[in-house]
Amino acid sequence: MGNRVILHIDFDSFFASVEQQYNPNLRGKPIGVTATNGRTCIIASSREAKKYGVKTASRSFEAFQLCPNLTLVPANFVKYWEISQKFIKICKDYSPFIEVFSIDELFMDVSSTTHLFGSVSEIIRIIKHRILKEIGEYITVSVGISYNKLLAKLASGLNKPNGITEITKDNLDSIYSSAKLTDVCGIGERIKERLQGLGIHKLIQLREVKLSLLVKEFGNAEANFLKEIGFAIDERAVIPYTTVTGIKSIGRNYCLEQNEYDKRIVLQNIYELCEEVGIKLRRLTKKAKTIGVYLRGNNNLHGQKTYSNYFDNGGEIFNSLSFLIGKRFMQYSNDYIRQIGIWVTNLEDSKNLPISLFDFNNKKDGLQKTIDSLNERFGDHTIRRGFLLYSNKLTTLPNGYMADKYERIKLANSSF
Repeated sequence: MGNRVILHIDFDSFFASVEQQYNPNLRGKPIGVTATNGRTCIIASSREAKKYGVKTASRSFEAFQLCPNLTLVPANFVKYWEISQKFIKICKDYSPFIEVFSIDELFMDVSSTTHLFGSVSEIIRIIKHRILKEIGEYITVSVGISYNKLLAKLASGLNKPNGITEITKDNLDSIYSSAKLTDVCGIGERIKERLQGLGIHKLIQLREVKLSLLVKEFGNAEANFLKEIGFAIDERAVIPYTTVTGIKSIGRNYCLEQNEYDKRIVLQNIYELCEEVGIKLRRLTKKAKTIGVYLRGNNNLHGQKTYSNYFDNGGEIFNSLSFLIGKRFMQYSNDYIRQIGIWVTNLEDSKNLPISLFDFNNKKDGLQKTIDSLNERFGDHTIRRGFLLYSNKLTTLPNGYMADKYERIKLANSSF
């Protein structure tokens, strides 16, 4: 891949910082951002609240035990989305290679543009200055610099908030000897515990452990993934989004009203979120081929996969996700899930894709249009899959988008 220079830019306590930026009375105070449906689940906490141990997916009564003077603020995803748009537009001025990883973080490949601005540090300085002037003085980002995406993302989390960290081949061993296993994207608490059971407590130890031992514990795919982490191998390119017009990703997240141990209930909620993502795609006449998921609880699961074909159907999205979470999700009977997120990216206009040669698919599309028409008339989820027959309908504002026809029009006409 040559001598790449990759940046990972990550907002600091994004949702909470945005609320503090808009409301000066909240600045300097511990706040918890809650789901918009009124459920008592903390989906984000301010820097001040984090010092007390208030974490994402905490229930409010747990958060108040840790921080009695905590202030709860309802989430406003439209506001967060608008800030995210401004941020991405700023970054696009310094590289055509931008990969939006989530609403509050992105990767930049500045390998071919650094010489235009003098240095990597100058690019970062300008971006931070523009965020200060164009977005707000209370909203900051932390930046990781390295030669691949794995290390850039690791670096951005090592010096928060408002920090800059570079990982090079010269300091890699030092950082791998001091960083926590869970500092790396892809190693959650459960994997950490299993690695520690094998005597692995530092990232650098992943190099020395025998692959056969990892395979026995994790299976081939995950064992090889852990080995690649150990040797800091990551050949993934930063996927440029500048050639795609309009919306770049669509997502839906939901905070369950309690720690949910029942796998069927969790799967029903995942399925309904997939259906809502599908609804968004079809209303915007888009299809996606990259699908991602995260499950947060006592053990976090996450992953994404890009397929060769495109999706705009909730059932197909759900079936594709089973590849990412199936075995890991069902393996631990004592795990609970508190928050679920589904997103899709690599979007394409449906009209630009070839029409299926198979009559079955055309009939299925026709049926979906009929269902969409009825749901538009009588309300979303009036007609539901049999798998969802006895499950509660989700009621949260879906990521702040599509709340009504006005929001659909606003989103469809906005540029990302």
